Amino acid sequence: QVQLVESGGGLVQPGGSLRLSCAASGSIFSPYAMAWYRQAPGKLRELVAAITSGDNTNYADSVKGRFTISRDNAKNTLYLQMNSLKPEDTAVYYCAAGRNRYYITNWPPRASDFGSWGQGTQVTVSS
Repeated sequence: QVQLVESGGGLVQPGGSLRLSCAASGSIFSPYAMAWYRQAPGKLRELVAAITSGDNTNYADSVKGRFTISRDNAKNTLYLQMNSLKPEDTAVYYCAAGRNRYYITNWPPRASDFGSWGQGTQVTVSS
């Protein structure tokens, strides 16, 4: 099973940028689909962006054109570049790894497609 540790969260002003990182260990990283989810207070966890082992990507409508998901298989690291941040982007952001090597059941993916989760990193967008 893959172990995941997120970093890069923090406080940023509206319109600013952050880059989140997710370091994976315990298993080979490259065969798994990966994703970023977020959960704001009082709201359900939602998919932000996902990337397959073949680098196909999917984004929530609310972040299209502002966020970019990418992966560096040599470094076993997943990234989320977040630009033009808005107060409504404030949430805890979680990294997730797919259950199956080279295969994901649903696309866009569902939370049930992911078997490993990180502990989360807080992103706060406020002036």
